[in-house]
Amino acid sequence: MTSSSRPQHTTDQDRVLDFLGKRSGGQDTQRVDTHGSIVFLKPDRVYKIKRAVRLPYLDYSSLAKRKHACEEEIAVNRRFAPEIYRGVVPITEGEAGPEIGGKGDVMEWAVEMARFDENRTLDHLAARGEITADLAEPLAEAIAASHHSAPVSDGETWLASLPGLIERNTIAFRGHAALAGAEVERLHTLSCDLLARNQPLLKQRAAGGMVRRCHGDAHLGNIVLIDGKPRLFDAIEFDPVIATTDVLYDLAFPLMDLLHFDNRTAANGLLNFYLQATWQQNAGALALLPLFLSIRAAIRANVLLTKHAQGGGAAVLSDAQSYFKLARDLIAPGKPSLIAIGGRSGTGKSVLARTMAERVRPAPGAVLLRSDVIRKEIFGVGPLVKLPEVAYAPGASERVYGAMLDRARAVLSQGLSAVVDAAFLKEDERNQLRPLAASCGADFSGIFLVAETSVRLARIGARRNDASDATRDVALFQESIDTGIIDWAIVDASGSPEETLERSIPHLPRDHL
Repeated sequence: MTSSSRPQHTTDQDRVLDFLGKRSGGQDTQRVDTHGSIVFLKPDRVYKIKRAVRLPYLDYSSLAKRKHACEEEIAVNRRFAPEIYRGVVPITEGEAGPEIGGKGDVMEWAVEMARFDENRTLDHLAARGEITADLAEPLAEAIAASHHSAPVSDGETWLASLPGLIERNTIAFRGHAALAGAEVERLHTLSCDLLARNQPLLKQRAAGGMVRRCHGDAHLGNIVLIDGKPRLFDAIEFDPVIATTDVLYDLAFPLMDLLHFDNRTAANGLLNFYLQATWQQNAGALALLPLFLSIRAAIRANVLLTKHAQGGGAAVLSDAQSYFKLARDLIAPGKPSLIAIGGRSGTGKSVLARTMAERVRPAPGAVLLRSDVIRKEIFGVGPLVKLPEVAYAPGASERVYGAMLDRARAVLSQGLSAVVDAAFLKEDERNQLRPLAASCGADFSGIFLVAETSVRLARIGARRNDASDATRDVALFQESIDTGIIDWAIVDASGSPEETLERSIPHLPRDHL
């Protein structure tokens, strides 16, 4: 903030800031300053004041405008975290000085929030290595739910803004001593080329209602665990234009941030659980992910470079360089691959498939296509609902395999890798996959897991909350199926999941890991 951007009459706000900054409940009040707000962390609540500033992208220069901004913040964020956002309160002039919610003249307006544990925001958890695979599904559900309820836009402003996003990042990067000039220009060229190639798809998405008033700033620092559940907060309220984007661009922020923290497991899980919930709406737009992820990373690099220029230390500069490198890597994802995991029930196919998916390039890993889940979707039930035997008749199974291969083709043709997880007990089922990969310009690896019957039966008996409907009888029946010639790598899966993974990795192309 420059002195020229600050109004002269800030006496009331300065008095309010001094008042809110005092000790509360016998504890020191923590103050957090940002470019547009000052946040005071009290023992049981939080007060957020809008700075009396006018910036190129926001105007809080009058008391009326700050009140409106506070009201907008409450209205927008209650959609994501109603338990956090309590309301807008006046800071009034009292006989002894400023007071909260008094009857005197209003000096300032504040957003009142419930206090939560700041150490439980996902950026802190990620930095400590505490984000586990179990968090991916509820996080995906929270984001998908926010997109489902978000107001739809015609998308014109969003589409017009994309070239400017790329250009502003490039301008910030050019001539910066910490960044290689050739890499800056390469990032710019590849970003512009990818944007140009995807213009028809972007317009199609906007016409189809997939540009919406999203959170707009869903990096890991704006997601917190409350009672073990992820809650998005601090959505962009000052400019609905900035927050109105393609839903996949909104998803790209936490995806990219997880990659920055080198948490490929959670990143891949977030992508796959989100797609599982929104396949019909978003599977045809996966080609946009490299562009969206790269732009998000470049924006973070840009912000951190600015912070470093304003006095941030060496750690800030290192983070900026890391985000820039990520933006550069994400914009050129490389060749996709198709990996097939087959085997009889109880061999551990799905465990291996999940582990493979997170390891496979390009980022954020492979799209996981599991026949058990697709079958449930085709029959219109949830993944954990048991299906009748008719759903496993030959005709139904052919339909499931056909849908799985169609999805694999759609994923590969957009430049992402896919892992298909099914029994593949018939030779003709396996023989379709290598040509499919070749037709999409993808590499192929097939792995067929084997284990003793006793091992398989024990695993099936121990299953809980799994999409597979395989029973002991199904497993025994599969022993009689003639699998024909198996030209995939045959891997012993009788040991632990870690041992199966170790035996399987050598059968994958090294440049895909």
